[in-house]
Amino acid sequence: MRETDPHIHVEEKVAQAGAAYRNTIASTLGRVPDAPSVVTTGCARRVPYAMTSPHPERVTCLACREHAHREHLRFADQVERLSRMPGAIITGDQAAEAAQWHRDLARRFSG
Repeated sequence: MRETDPHIHVEEKVAQAGAAYRNTIASTLGRVPDAPSVVTTGCARRVPYAMTSPHPERVTCLACREHAHREHLRFADQVERLSRMPGAIITGDQAAEAAQWHRDLARRFSG
C-alpha cells in the first residue's frame, strides 16, 4: 500500500462497491457488512478504502476509470443476458433500466 498515492481509485469489484450494494446486502440478510479498511483497486493497487469512490467525478486514477468503464459495460450486458433466461426474477423492462443505468455510469467514467 502506497501512502503517498494522491489519486482516488475505484474498487476492483466496481458493481459490488459502495453504499447501495451494502444496503442491498443489509436488506437481504439483515446484517450490515463492515467496510474494509484496505481494498484492491481497478489498477491492481491496495489502497485505504477512504481513497476510493464509486462516483466517476471523484476518481482521478485513469487506469481505475478505464477499469470501471469496462466493468459497468460488462455488468450491463450480463444483466440483460440473465434477464432473458427462463425463471429470471426481473422483467425485461427492469433489466433494461438497470443495464441503461450501468451504461450511463460507464459513459461517465470514460469522459
